[in-house]
Amino acid sequence: MRIVTDFRDQPPFEILAPAEQRLPFVFNSPHSGCCYPQDFLDASRLDRLAIRRSEDAFVDALFAGVVPMGAPLLRVLFPRAFLDVNREPYELDPKMFTGRLPAYANTRSLRVAGGLGTIARVVSESQEIYAQRLTVEEGLERIETLYKPYHNTLRRLLAQTHVRFGYAVLIDCHSMPSSVRCQTTGTRPDFILGDRYGTSCPVELSDLAAALLKSRGYTVSRNKPYAGGFITEHYGRPAKGLHALQLEINRGLYMDEVRHEPLPGFAALAEDLMAVLTDLTAMPDAPLVPLGLAAE
Repeated sequence: MRIVTDFRDQPPFEILAPAEQRLPFVFNSPHSGCCYPQDFLDASRLDRLAIRRSEDAFVDALFAGVVPMGAPLLRVLFPRAFLDVNREPYELDPKMFTGRLPAYANTRSLRVAGGLGTIARVVSESQEIYAQRLTVEEGLERIETLYKPYHNTLRRLLAQTHVRFGYAVLIDCHSMPSSVRCQTTGTRPDFILGDRYGTSCPVELSDLAAALLKSRGYTVSRNKPYAGGFITEHYGRPAKGLHALQLEINRGLYMDEVRHEPLPGFAALAEDLMAVLTDLTAMPDAPLVPLGLAAE
């Protein structure tokens, strides 16, 4: 954890960019941020370990090797518990705020009901974050100054990649608690691939990712229990040559979930990931190129 005053002087996110982008892939780590504003910590009823339970800790470090491979990595620096960019911009719980939310706010989504809207009410689906209600103005300011600039940056990265290569592939990088089970088998998978049930990217991409992970001894689930969040759904437009695949990693593979510290197996997992991604990024273009462009 790093404590900051605010994000006026501290950048809220950053692009780790290669000297030259050689791959039509963009990697994104939206939940690994560990820069906690002091005011946010002061307003929370949780201690400094409990408040990190929603954090995809060290995921940005696990994927840092994609940069020398020739792909950019966008990573958010503020914590998911402060603002979740993997939600619609205005999924807000009216019970969290003093004052009236704007009429366009989505107050009835399942994610809001579970306490995990754009501004979360809880961490890990159970522990309340705030000791008191927030003002509506404070919530909307986070969206205007953090959420919107982040999505503008991600959109620009994908557009630049699409122009350069004729298509773009977004790999959305996440981690999950080691307790997560696949509903159909009851097992605890090492990885979950989410492609919105085949709608956010070609099945060939998901199939290859699954096969490469299994070839290294990992267990893989597809779309259950995580099919991909707002980012995967919003940016995955295969007909336009924009593809999105969510990758969830079991935290038990690489970190102590109580102490928030990397395990000795961290380096080996990162090495395996880079081997898998080297082969994944080398897949044939044909399934990824829009039909109209492929016919020219």
